[in-house]
Amino acid sequence: MQERKAMLILHGKQATNDEVREAVGLLRERGWRLDVRLTWEAGDARRLVEEALAAGYPQVVAGGGDGTLRDVAEAMGLATTQASLALLPLGTANDFAKAAGVPLEPAAALALLELPARAIDLGRVGDQLFLNMATGGFGSQVTANTSEDLKKVLGAAAYLFTGLSRFSELQAASVALQGPGFEWQGELLALGIGNGRQAGGGHVLCPEARVDDGLLDVAILPAPQEMVGALRGLLAGEELFVRARLPWVQIKSTQGLDINLDGEPLQAESLRFEAVPGALRLHLPVDSPLLSRPG
Repeated sequence: MQERKAMLILHGKQATNDEVREAVGLLRERGWRLDVRLTWEAGDARRLVEEALAAGYPQVVAGGGDGTLRDVAEAMGLATTQASLALLPLGTANDFAKAAGVPLEPAAALALLELPARAIDLGRVGDQLFLNMATGGFGSQVTANTSEDLKKVLGAAAYLFTGLSRFSELQAASVALQGPGFEWQGELLALGIGNGRQAGGGHVLCPEARVDDGLLDVAILPAPQEMVGALRGLLAGEELFVRARLPWVQIKSTQGLDINLDGEPLQAESLRFEAVPGALRLHLPVDSPLLSRPG
């Protein structure tokens, strides 16, 4: 039986969250040693993961928004450790957690530590790893332009509000994509390269993505001539995307690419994305929609 010992790496803003404190207490009452460390500034998540692994913690918990979850998952993936990760989603969007079926209630999320961890993929671009999704075009512009104050008031709906209010400002990007048996070139409004399924507060870009299939799901929304018609079609649920499932994909743009990588901005004229199979052991519900082999 695996040792019931874990380190919770918690975003500093959640230090006074009473619901989290109560959930930690409940887990400790069930015989767990759960030590809590707080992040304060950039780089803390990686440092704390390194400390946890050096101290022999067999499990780590990432507590915070999508950015915190990504930072901790990346640090563990780079460490190529057999220690496992559990997610305590405490953000506004919680995109990966919602798609994976991870409970948003802290006590239920921490209870996943008692389920066996599953080997999952991570995405890689350059020397960075990501847990959920890289987005470009509409999704990345909306995420970048959604204010923190609006998110506090409207929650995840803030992303949709921002997208609709700025729709006339969105510009198409001219790109070329290439992968095994796949080529596409043209202007796009939105791009998703998903290990997970959704980004930007609930925008489902890659509805068939799996985290254990060794592939990234690519979703391209081509730019139509009539922008209002595109919006009408999206709201009506029409399938307007070009889709592919690939182990890697190369993206080029002479204008430069603006990519949002799990909340982190990334800019370049050429980027190669690839799946890293089995890069992380993650505690997920047995019936998680992101598992190709549930149970």
